[in-house]
Amino acid sequence: MALLDALRAALGPDADAHLLTDPDLTLAYGTDWTRRWSMTPAAVVRPATVAAVAAVVAACAEHGVALVPQGGNTGLVGGSVPHRPGMVVLSTARLDWLDPVDPVSRQVTVGAGVTLAALQQHARDAGMLYGVDTAARDTATVGGTVATNAGGLRVCRFGDTRAQVIGLRAVLADGSVLTRLQGLPKDGAGYDLLALLVGSEGTLAVVTDVRVRLLRPDPPGVTTLVGCADIAAAVALLPDRGLRMAELMTRESLALTCRATGMPHPLQREWPAYLLLETPDLPDLPDGADAVVDERLVTYRERHTEAVSTLGIAHKLDVALPLPGLDAFVEEAVALARPHPLYVFGHLAEGNLHLELVGPDPDDDSVDARLLALAARMGGSIASEHGVGTAKAPLLALNRGESDLRAMRAVKYALDPAGVLNPGVVLAV
Repeated sequence: MALLDALRAALGPDADAHLLTDPDLTLAYGTDWTRRWSMTPAAVVRPATVAAVAAVVAACAEHGVALVPQGGNTGLVGGSVPHRPGMVVLSTARLDWLDPVDPVSRQVTVGAGVTLAALQQHARDAGMLYGVDTAARDTATVGGTVATNAGGLRVCRFGDTRAQVIGLRAVLADGSVLTRLQGLPKDGAGYDLLALLVGSEGTLAVVTDVRVRLLRPDPPGVTTLVGCADIAAAVALLPDRGLRMAELMTRESLALTCRATGMPHPLQREWPAYLLLETPDLPDLPDGADAVVDERLVTYRERHTEAVSTLGIAHKLDVALPLPGLDAFVEEAVALARPHPLYVFGHLAEGNLHLELVGPDPDDDSVDARLLALAARMGGSIASEHGVGTAKAPLLALNRGESDLRAMRAVKYALDPAGVLNPGVVLAV
């Protein structure tokens, strides 16, 4: 096959080990973390250099074959696995370099395949901190978090991934390389292509290097879990300043996590909602609040997704809503999901809720569509931090008008006229 010969040439001496075509080896790259989406790739390529990535992209463009960029494959919306036969997966796992930290500018450039945990440790070794953190830190890659503009546990303190990115190198759909790695804090020379590529889910370019800002670590803080009468009561407890983390859990989601993990219930009794805070000092709580202070409490929140997955293949939705409407949304969402259980948790300060639904068949999106339509109707977003992927692409019009969609299609066509990069992701085709 001519394409395979071109891919071998692109990989060079490493081709025998890093061009995979055996379905027994490639299927893992075609199945996403939720297991809802699975399609065996035509091939998997694992380049180790920017030049090899460029050659792989150019080969796919020349042969008219769609290419799916993939990091740690921890995505939840079908955006980093093939969704039709004949697609090639480009794994960034071997783009794993860690450049020395620049202590003056407090920046570092790393390969897209570096895991979030490795970048965090690299920053700590230099006495600094990287601001993005998720429960999938040991597997999720920096390039993957850039692709989805991931948020995580510390958005209320440090901002999302886009706020950390100060430079990129990426391979465009024709195999040419875009390099903006100077890390200048001010650069007004033309369009802000960095901001455009962050969150583009591999549809506009394949990110190979990322230059990120680093931060001075905060002094040790206080982690507090408090039981709340409802979500509105949890919102009312959010402090005006100094907030480092604000995670929401609900009665059903915490009870399931305790059952699935064997961890004891952390408070004196069960509550409709739970607020997990990290603050510089003890938070101001009502007299008699059912609360406990312990930094290990974060584990309860981080193991929620794992716990839901023990029940079977879950539909994992990610929405954002105005804070005053969260209680009403959750009440109606639970009713819409019946008779299927709906587990609700998320990042409270940003109004970012994760809705995990168990029961419908993996390919039955009817309840998902109703829940996302509800979020849009109540002034929210159908995609907060997990991306649009293929799961939500047909529903993007719930949040974006025709002029907006037309502009996005124009950007996609300008950068990828042949539709080589991740077609069907973000924009339905």
